[in-house]
Amino acid sequence: MWIDTHCHLDASEFDADRDELARNAHAAGVSRIVIPGVYRENFTRVRELAHRIEGGAYALGIHPLLTPAALDSDLAVLRLEVEASLDDPRFVGIGEIGLDYFVSLDETRQQYFYNEQLKIARDFDLPAICHVRKSQDQVLKGLRRQGVSRGIAHAFNGSFQQADAFLKQGFKLGFGGNLTFDRALQIRRLAQQLPLEAIVMETDAPDIAPSWRYKERNDPEQVVRIGLVLAELRGLPPEELALRTTGNAHDALPRLRDSAQSPRF
Repeated sequence: MWIDTHCHLDASEFDADRDELARNAHAAGVSRIVIPGVYRENFTRVRELAHRIEGGAYALGIHPLLTPAALDSDLAVLRLEVEASLDDPRFVGIGEIGLDYFVSLDETRQQYFYNEQLKIARDFDLPAICHVRKSQDQVLKGLRRQGVSRGIAHAFNGSFQQADAFLKQGFKLGFGGNLTFDRALQIRRLAQQLPLEAIVMETDAPDIAPSWRYKERNDPEQVVRIGLVLAELRGLPPEELALRTTGNAHDALPRLRDSAQSPRF
């Protein structure tokens, strides 16, 4: 069974067939789907959705691309929501948080919200799911400064040196549809050559569609076929890759592992 460690199943692109897609993914072999929160107004939505679908799980956070509109009161609400979720077996961590230097945004403001959310992760001893687009080194600095030592670097596309630094920080690296493109040479080299214990699978659906869905909507079922591509790149049986990356996801998000024993899953 596979785990999609990053899927925005609450997005409006799925409004017409969300539950059907979740059922199809489970039938195809996707045992868990982690739905990250990205802003205050969708915290309740991702929680309810994670409880509605089989194998659902969720994280809570404020996405860096949304920080221009975020307020300090949003951080206060996030802390309260996290504390209220600690007894919920489907709650797995803080995310999606991080930094994005690909687009033109106020870096100081991004840093502020990122650091404040890392403090929440630290205070509650929770892993973080981090957005690292063009910002790997700065994200790492924040993790080290705040003492957050478990989580996932989502949609990783850095260097081997940066990958090693995240691993030493206790993080796993998320790989998805990008690795299915022949021209994505750096991502494919990383996916092929990094230690297997570094890798977790993800779709980032509805975004980062694989090559066979280019310019179309992505969905959580595609993590299975993406995994087949990665298994071929690494010369591994797909069953072994599924087992190992599932274990990696449990290491990155321990509450995901613990809740797997619940009869509700």
